[in-house]
Amino acid sequence: MPCIIFCSRMDRSSSLTHPARPVPSAVQSSHEGTWWTQTSCSDRRRCALSSEMKIRSRPIRQVVTCCSAILSLSTSGTSQTAGPYHVYVTNEKSGDVTVINGADHKVVATIPLGKRPRGIQVSPDGKTIYVAVSGRPISPPPKLDAHGKPISDKHGDDEAEAKKSDKAADGIAVVDVALGKWMRKINVGSDPEQLALSADGTRLYVSNEDAETASVLNIASGTVEHTIPVTGEPEGVTTSPDGTLFYVTCEDQGDVFVIDTRSYSVVAQFRVGGRPRTVAFLPDGSRAFITSESWGQVHVVNAVNHKLLKTIKLPAKSRPMCVVVSPDGKKAYVSTGRGGTVCVIDANTHDVLTTIKVGERPWGIAISPNGRLLYAANGPSDDVSVVDLATEREIAKIPSGGSPWGVVIVAKRR
Repeated sequence: MPCIIFCSRMDRSSSLTHPARPVPSAVQSSHEGTWWTQTSCSDRRRCALSSEMKIRSRPIRQVVTCCSAILSLSTSGTSQTAGPYHVYVTNEKSGDVTVINGADHKVVATIPLGKRPRGIQVSPDGKTIYVAVSGRPISPPPKLDAHGKPISDKHGDDEAEAKKSDKAADGIAVVDVALGKWMRKINVGSDPEQLALSADGTRLYVSNEDAETASVLNIASGTVEHTIPVTGEPEGVTTSPDGTLFYVTCEDQGDVFVIDTRSYSVVAQFRVGGRPRTVAFLPDGSRAFITSESWGQVHVVNAVNHKLLKTIKLPAKSRPMCVVVSPDGKKAYVSTGRGGTVCVIDANTHDVLTTIKVGERPWGIAISPNGRLLYAANGPSDDVSVVDLATEREIAKIPSGGSPWGVVIVAKRR
């Protein structure tokens, strides 16, 4: 039976004002050679749509990208041209998902989700989107000391946030891609932040940030089948290309857990430090790239024996968040948060090749199915940068909702 795994750390309604264009099947977070990577978040109330709509979608290939109760669907774009793919962006503050046409980069729809949508994934058949939603209040970025270490009263901060948390809003929002509509919310433990799918799409692996656990959710039954203890503030979750393992990053102590997807046991644990955020594997699964936000580094790990191979120092002011690998496995792209750029790394030599200026504090990033464009969610500037990867320059900015966070691409099969 289908399942999902979680590692943990908001609700709006609107009416359908215009019929939406068909929304294509979705693309997914990267691990396998045929996927590319993103990235790499529910209130129980519902409101009726002001009108019903029927949308046909075609089957699609999955694509990899880097990192609430949906009540209705409202369109906000003017374009009527269907592109070869759509870009889905979670908006942490406005509690919705922005849908962007990949052909002309116009916003074609906004899907309300609920509280604090963050991590986003799409089923292998491209019919369903899963979004981690959380009732835990949004905290400002921590101040850093001279060594890049966060300065905060963690115990006091956690207690204050816990008292304000709306636990009823926590869960996985399930969206029907063809209808562009929220269908249900699955409970998966406290404060889910990011998630990854099993290779067969039957399970979700989810980080529960404030509970210090990873959860395995059976998608079909909607039940959590396994809860795996990790260390403080689990965040990134990524499945290996062959589907036999998934990595979980834990910000608090800088640990990375390697979990077997058959036994759900921890088979390795290592420490990189510096608030690790996300993981991306090469298409062949031989190596993994892991970002350390507060140290401004990317770690290269042997994904067979889980040993550190190299640490890459990024340019000054970089606070790396999301990492994705190009479809051909030749380059890794890293959003630098407060650095306001995307770093380009040679995946073989591990050299930093260049940096690309984007918007404010880029977080989730994703690569188009053809590998030509990169999309970066810029939180404070409420927009999405479009980067031409051939020229390595930003070519457009697209308005989004409040504080865009995660990105996933949904491709159509011709």
